[in-house]
Amino acid sequence: MPALACVDAAVPPPGYAFPTWDGSLPVPEPFSGGTPATGHHPLLHPTSPWSTELSASLYKVDGWGAPYFYINSAGNMSVRPHGAATMPHQEIDLMKVVKKAVESKSSSGLGLPLPLIIRFPDVLKDRLESLNAAFEFAVQANGYGSHYQGVYPVKCNQDRYIVEDLVEFGAPFRFGLEAGSKPELLLAMSCLTKGSPDAFLVCNGYKDEEYVALALISRTIGLNTVIVLEQEEELDTVIETSRRIGVRPVIGLRAKLRTKHSGHFGSTSGEKGKFGLTTAQVLSVVTKLRQVEMLDCLQLLHFHIGSQIPSTALLADGVSEAAQIYCELTRLGASMQVIDVGGGLGVDYDGTHSGDSDLSIGYGLDEYAATIVHTVRFVCDQKGVRHPVLCSESGRALVSHHSVLIFEALSASQPASIELGQNFVYYLDQLTDDARADYRNLMASAVQGDYDTCNVYIEQLKRRCAEQFKDGMLGLEHLAAVDNLCELVAREIGASKPVRAYNINLSLFTSIPDFWAIGQLFPILPIHHLDKRPGVDGVLLDLTCDSDGKVDRFIDGRSSLPLHELSNIDGGGYYLGMFLGGAYQEALGGLHNLFGGPSVVRVSQSDSPHCFTVTRAVPGPSCADVLRAMQYEPELMFDSLKRRIEEYSINNSKACTISNAFCSMPYLVYGTHLSGDGMVSDSEGSSAVTEEGSGYDDDDEEWEMMRCLSV
Repeated sequence: MPALACVDAAVPPPGYAFPTWDGSLPVPEPFSGGTPATGHHPLLHPTSPWSTELSASLYKVDGWGAPYFYINSAGNMSVRPHGAATMPHQEIDLMKVVKKAVESKSSSGLGLPLPLIIRFPDVLKDRLESLNAAFEFAVQANGYGSHYQGVYPVKCNQDRYIVEDLVEFGAPFRFGLEAGSKPELLLAMSCLTKGSPDAFLVCNGYKDEEYVALALISRTIGLNTVIVLEQEEELDTVIETSRRIGVRPVIGLRAKLRTKHSGHFGSTSGEKGKFGLTTAQVLSVVTKLRQVEMLDCLQLLHFHIGSQIPSTALLADGVSEAAQIYCELTRLGASMQVIDVGGGLGVDYDGTHSGDSDLSIGYGLDEYAATIVHTVRFVCDQKGVRHPVLCSESGRALVSHHSVLIFEALSASQPASIELGQNFVYYLDQLTDDARADYRNLMASAVQGDYDTCNVYIEQLKRRCAEQFKDGMLGLEHLAAVDNLCELVAREIGASKPVRAYNINLSLFTSIPDFWAIGQLFPILPIHHLDKRPGVDGVLLDLTCDSDGKVDRFIDGRSSLPLHELSNIDGGGYYLGMFLGGAYQEALGGLHNLFGGPSVVRVSQSDSPHCFTVTRAVPGPSCADVLRAMQYEPELMFDSLKRRIEEYSINNSKACTISNAFCSMPYLVYGTHLSGDGMVSDSEGSSAVTEEGSGYDDDDEEWEMMRCLSV
């Protein structure tokens, strides 16, 4: 830390008549004891060699990524599409996928703008097969007298190709779908016409007569549909609609268990849960069904402990309670066939394999399946009840891994330099007596190496001077001198390491809404340069005009993310990836600031030179698309702006600039050539892009530019 005595010849600044410096304030001496430990990751020590293994440890990749994600020898994130069964020649380098997606079509790329979602259907297939294999093993190992057939709750991600893939991949396992609304029911009905005829179509959620009618009609076209009662009053609607249509229903009921777990996701379970029937209501349903001679229609029991079940102990407790209810329903005369354990199979977002937080789970697929099978078998054997078919609604665990969000860091803030200035001590000399006392105590603590006390006096001095500034007792220069002094001391004692702000081409509210809404954390890290040491700590700031639009909390309890200096990136952009975000984020994402969703590519493993094939590529919504979502009509908007341009006798190329903006994605575009009118002229990321040097004097060309605006 520089000595303050070096400024004793300073000249008073304009507007202040300060006396000559008389040394009344203590002159700091060099710190004794050296710089204390900063508490940052030990792998960031600047003298140690670096490797991809150290990056894997730093970002916990082996914890949350196995068996699908790892860092390859080139320092890039790679995907093992078939999990542990992936051969070395089948691994997919994420940077090669990004290069293929973003490079122009003239360079054999796809010309897609960022941000970008990369889907891996092979990973989806492996997740589905692994889940079914875990239950099949548990059934065989426990001598279980029935089988498992699950369903995918489409609310987790309703994307057409995801649902169709799961129906196709799940057909050998009689895997079905779960719907919670009328549009979800319609898509499930349509998709399951191509699936296994034995697959369940589980109908959850609030129901009106139309919903029930759709469910009943689906049974007439060969679908194995079950209407699950979430509320007691739904039973009357089911009975009346089935009589009117002439279709006998298969009914399930959702029991409101007493078992629940703590944390955010546990709030959806237990006796205070949103859905489900109490024991008294369950008995009421049984009585009413017996009265109308439809008790044989009651065949399924459904329950939900809560998402992200942390441990198998809690799982066993809930399943045991539900199995007792199932056996009681059988005793009361219902034709029970199925126990649907609901959702809850969790994802290890932070890689700790711990049952103590919402971010992790303390078990794997095999343990999950074994716990359910063993518990149900034990209870049913005690009661002498035939083993039921086992069903689960494991959406999060199925789709989270198969989707990766890629975005670019466009710029980064530079660390603020501290300039004390030649008048520094004059401003300190003019502080009030109590502030000067804080200053003396701060410097004394620093000299003695008492860094905890230093932090106390730093906060006290800054707070006191801020209050005096508000009261008009200090000038702006005084406040700046105190801030600079405190920051300098904090850096010297290791209490303050500058955290850089990285500006990312992304909307947090559109692409990672759970981070903002419920504090859900996802693994985020650079997808390349992982063979090099990350030299700075950073937080991520999105494009929205919202102070909440920042990512400043990361897995492993970090408040910043180790990143590389942008100035050290040789060619191209600096790309980061968010992993395990395939569930809920797309459906929950909004249009804050009218930023739409990302571009999407679907990538399958192949025998091509790069080990992959892009089977589908779709650019994200354009400005026109998001405006339509808010009831605007882009065609009319363009027409009115074009007329205004003509009224002002402006060169007609301006109209094409506006047309191009309508057709482009709302995100920022860098690295492309801009004409004098500010129009992108060499990018293929939107349908409105033209070749450089094209003219726009002809009305036909203007309206050709607007072809993407047609509904």
